[in-house]
Amino acid sequence: MSKREEILSLVREYYQERFADRRFDASRDLVHYAGRVFDENELVNLVDSSLDFFLTANRYAEEFEASFAEYFGLSNAILVNSGSSANLVALTTLTSPKLGERRLKPGDEVITVAAGFPTTLAPILQNQLVPVFVDVNFGDYTAIPEQLTAAISDKTRAIFMAHTLGVPFDLDAVMALAKKHDLWVIEDNCDALGSRYHGQLTGTFGHIGTVSFYPAHHITMGEGGCVITNDDELARIARSIRDWGRDCYCSGGENNTCGKRFGQQFGSLPPGYDHKYVYSHVGYNLKVTDMQAAIGCAQLQKLPEFIEKRKQNHLALDKILKPYEDKLILHSATKNSDPSWFCYVITVKRDAGFTRNELTRFLEANRIETRNLFSGNLLRHPAFENIECRIVGNLENTDGIMHSTFFIGVYPGLSDAHLDYINSVFDRFFKGERIQ
Repeated sequence: MSKREEILSLVREYYQERFADRRFDASRDLVHYAGRVFDENELVNLVDSSLDFFLTANRYAEEFEASFAEYFGLSNAILVNSGSSANLVALTTLTSPKLGERRLKPGDEVITVAAGFPTTLAPILQNQLVPVFVDVNFGDYTAIPEQLTAAISDKTRAIFMAHTLGVPFDLDAVMALAKKHDLWVIEDNCDALGSRYHGQLTGTFGHIGTVSFYPAHHITMGEGGCVITNDDELARIARSIRDWGRDCYCSGGENNTCGKRFGQQFGSLPPGYDHKYVYSHVGYNLKVTDMQAAIGCAQLQKLPEFIEKRKQNHLALDKILKPYEDKLILHSATKNSDPSWFCYVITVKRDAGFTRNELTRFLEANRIETRNLFSGNLLRHPAFENIECRIVGNLENTDGIMHSTFFIGVYPGLSDAHLDYINSVFDRFFKGERIQ
């Protein structure tokens, strides 16, 4: 046995000693809203990658990108260091001068929602574009299709929204609008890996999509994200923006992939200037490490079972919460969709006789983690109160979500014991027990 094989064998033993056979103790343990689910394969891959000591993207990154693109049936998957970076790269890609008259320009409008996570909105502002906000439905928490139509103006150039917490937005309506008005569509698929609409994976309808691999998401690399697209031109631009804005597309450690490294003219640079140091975009360094990608390769093998477990847990919570639907709005899917649920979203009705905070305080006191639906209303937050924007209607539902909506977990780490405990705690609350 080689030293490497010996090390990896010990890693497998360490996993069994450190992480295996952990059981839920309802008297002590938290019921997390999300978390990483892994076995010895993730640890083995992580250590195996570290032994190469390549550090930046290498063989595992290449393997993951190829496998992930194949999963979606797309030609390109571009790994980045977070889902937030994926959103930034995806939208910035559409501002590239290489797109000519198709590019997004400062002042162009992008339709989105305020009931979401700030990293969908931030790239719009960072690229000097103008967000146009529409309201969302209760229950599925996705954009109201009629408001999308009302949001169109002669300045509208793109639609950029998330499939909220795993639920696909109305892609029939969005893609029809995009076709009619020649709009770019960016799908924030960070919370919806594995969701389908008319049987097709979300993230594959628009021009470009994004995925996150943060520990709370469907699969994890710790930190990490990905840009996905079937458009090779957009992929080339996205890689440039990810890799400092360089024009060269050689992989790390490679040279002269184009065969013209010293034979081209760019801008006012001297003829034949080294292509590896030519920059065609204002870019960033948003690459992933090979150690992160190594974890992702092991996680990707588990994705089908993770998705199925999320669906089972969501269905179980449906049954647990159904007796209380006179006081709660339960989580629902959009028509034609098959969500890969991120969580279970609950809204306390106005006439429930208690508030969201009373319910979440009780759940938290009993070690069941809760989270609000992210920002509630982004426009109520200090960072976004005074941004240039346009609002369709009054965002009444978005404000309602801010006051009355939260979620609990459905992630694969939840067992029947967790669900039984959740059931008992909700039962106690609805029988009148409260935190004093």
